[in-house]
Amino acid sequence: MKVYLRTFGCRANHYDSEAVRAMVEADGHDVVSSPSDADVAVFNSCVVTSEAEAELRKVVRHAARQRPALRSVVMGCAAALDDSRPPALRIASLPTVDRVVAGADLPALASALDLSATAPILTRGQSGTRALLRIQDGCDEHCTFCATTLARGANRSRPAHELVDEARALAERHPEIVITGIHIGTYGADIGSSLGELMQRLVRDVPRARFRLSSIEATEIGDALFDLLVNAPTMLCPHVHAPLQSGSDAVLKRMGRHWYMSSTYASAVERLAVRMPALGLGADVITGFPGETDADHAATIRLVESLPFTYLHVFPYSLRPGTPAERLSGRVQPSIATGRAAELRSLAARKSAEYRSRRAGGPADVVVIGRGAEREGVTGDYLTVELDPRAFEPGARFVGRLHTSPGGGLQAILDE
Repeated sequence: MKVYLRTFGCRANHYDSEAVRAMVEADGHDVVSSPSDADVAVFNSCVVTSEAEAELRKVVRHAARQRPALRSVVMGCAAALDDSRPPALRIASLPTVDRVVAGADLPALASALDLSATAPILTRGQSGTRALLRIQDGCDEHCTFCATTLARGANRSRPAHELVDEARALAERHPEIVITGIHIGTYGADIGSSLGELMQRLVRDVPRARFRLSSIEATEIGDALFDLLVNAPTMLCPHVHAPLQSGSDAVLKRMGRHWYMSSTYASAVERLAVRMPALGLGADVITGFPGETDADHAATIRLVESLPFTYLHVFPYSLRPGTPAERLSGRVQPSIATGRAAELRSLAARKSAEYRSRRAGGPADVVVIGRGAEREGVTGDYLTVELDPRAFEPGARFVGRLHTSPGGGLQAILDE
């Protein structure tokens, strides 16, 4: 059997697709790069924005035109919410779709593909240079704009010993392992542990790779995690992606993000920044959330300006059916939300350029990714850099120094 895999959305989804790949290959089947060559296609869906769902439907229809005999299976977050839609709008009604599997139910996916392996198989070699390790699934919070909680359910942590075993295997082939999940800061809450304890164990027991945290709430960086970020940057990358969403406390309240305010977010970030000479700091920001005023947007601009962000992911608000935000008043015109997003992106670009300029002349822990003309490096603090011609092949890791390249970017030069 030949299987085509296509993933939409977050790193947690991409990890789930790697787990599907491992199951398919363990059962003796092949993963192919085009639906036209496949017997079965697995589409791993996302529900974060309406655009992500629209792209899924477009791609499924296109694959059906390429190969009418294709049998398609759709998994992931959008699939989990399919039964709540009118019949004509369901993913199950798309051409060639044979099965819809909710979320990351890998045993159900194995059954849909007629695989003999019905239990999740630990990934050992993934398709990317940097590996993904999903440590938990689900989320116990209820942000009013978010459909992911509806799709993924409550927080469920994987056992630490299982994660260590998988990380050890991944470290044999991958120089970096990215820790991912739906709400990784709550790892261990259901099994009497914590993310800090897990990372201490991973750093101790899997010294061959460096680890990187994916999205984590700023106020959930406890003392153990703080210590690793500050004192072990070659083991836990000095990079924090801390969702902000808004710099206005009034908007945060309407979003249901009750566990922090703009001031506590700022304090958590500043606590790290004062101790870390190099810190890659990113955030997600939503513009045009229902009820957001010009004053609320100005508060977000001021907060972003005041903190040492090195990049932002900015999204105009996208209404998701079934979420509490659907019932909120004060809808913001799309043109206003788009304009606010453009202003924030411009600010983020300036702050990114300033940080890159400050990093010139400094040391860098670099992992080589890509091939040929697309070969580049990723530093511990999440900068994309050009490479010294003497640098190694994709998957290599080296310590170098950053210099301004002739083209104005940053280049990592090997230390002599």
